Amino acid sequence: MYQHIVRPGETLFSISEDYRIPYQVILQANALPDPNLIYIGQAVIIPGVPDPDLIPYSIIVSISQRTLTLLENGVQVSVYPIAVGRMLFDTPTGEFIIVNREPNPGGPFGALWLSLSKKGYGIHGTNNPASIGQAVSRGCVRMFNEDVLELGSVVPNGTRVSIRP
Repeated sequence: MYQHIVRPGETLFSISEDYRIPYQVILQANALPDPNLIYIGQAVIIPGVPDPDLIPYSIIVSISQRTLTLLENGVQVSVYPIAVGRMLFDTPTGEFIIVNREPNPGGPFGALWLSLSKKGYGIHGTNNPASIGQAVSRGCVRMFNEDVLELGSVVPNGTRVSIRP
C-alpha cells in the first residue's frame, strides 16, 4: 500500500487529482476526521497504487544533463536522451511515481504516455524527434518513441521517478 507524504500547498483534493484516484476513495481509505485538516508531513494512503519500495526499478531524470536513467535494484541499466520543459514551463523537480499509462495517445505525446503523480506531467514519446536534447516541452519529459516504448515495457506503474535539476 502506497503512502503519499503531504507537501506544502497540497489538499486532499489536489492529491486525489495527482494520483488520478477519486477524492472519495482516498477519503474512505484514510478515515480522516476532517479532510480539510491535513498537515505537511502527514502520510496519506493512496489505494490501488503499488508500493515503489517493492518494485526493483527506479528512474532518475537529470534536467541539466537531459537524460533519463533507468536503474534496477540501484544498478544502472539504461540511459536515454530526453527533452525537458522550456522557459516558463519548467519540468518539476522532486519525487514522483508512475501512476498510469496510455499507449498511442497521439499527437505530441508519441507512442506512449506514462503519467506521473503530478497532474498534467508525464514521460512520453514525441512526434518531433528533433526536439530530443532540447528544453522545449511544457514541462514533461519527452523521449524518442522507441525509447519510451522500451522503458514502458520494463517499468510497472508505481515505479519511483526522481527528477533532479
